[in-house]
Amino acid sequence: MADTPPSLIHAQDIVKSYAMGDQTVHALRGVSVDILAGDFVAIMGASGSGKSTLMNILGCLDLPTQGHYELAGEAVQGMAPDQLASIRNRRIGFVFQQFNLLPRTSALENVELPMVYAGVPAIARRERAMAALQRVGLGERHRHTPAELSGGQQQRVAIARALVNQPQLILADEPTGALDSQTSEDIMRLLIELNRQGMTVVLVTHESDIAAWARRRLVFKDGLIVQDVEQSTPARWEATHGQAPAGAGP
Repeated sequence: MADTPPSLIHAQDIVKSYAMGDQTVHALRGVSVDILAGDFVAIMGASGSGKSTLMNILGCLDLPTQGHYELAGEAVQGMAPDQLASIRNRRIGFVFQQFNLLPRTSALENVELPMVYAGVPAIARRERAMAALQRVGLGERHRHTPAELSGGQQQRVAIARALVNQPQLILADEPTGALDSQTSEDIMRLLIELNRQGMTVVLVTHESDIAAWARRRLVFKDGLIVQDVEQSTPARWEATHGQAPAGAGP
């Protein structure tokens, strides 16, 4: 029997509260979740359910009010802002709905940007950025600016940027929300392929057909996880790869 992979994400009794005037908003009410290295998880829920708050905490963009969070064995709560920035740069790649690319710079320069912050020398930056663009099928478009790329191509550049520092985790917040259905499928096939190569993927989506690509689905309501389901193998997996993904249901 194969060994179970370690937990990349370990969150225990996570509480997040905000003061709004004289009221306290309880965004998360004691959420516990473990996500294994190499998993592919979709997080769903209505607006205000807590899913985006959890994503921000998992991405070290915010800290819980209470609770314990470890990312790759590092305890995150209590970290100073510069420590949080370091763990984000080393361990996490972010993909957003609106791509967040710099409009006047080339695809290659956009992908290089996280390495600038990491202090990677210029020659190594260029080599790694080109390799990341080739990995997402855009090596030949490396000189193009975002305005010269389609929405799907811009999202591929954003995914290349997320990959370039060789993170352990991709956090994708509505990565297909600004795309048409065919382009959305292309992006999900890319995320699946990266997951098959060992990347852990956690995505937030409000679309059931997008969540169906994941191996596991978490559903939020009123600051709590109300469903945590290991999903059967989506037909899309077999259509794409001819076999079920590792760890999927029958």
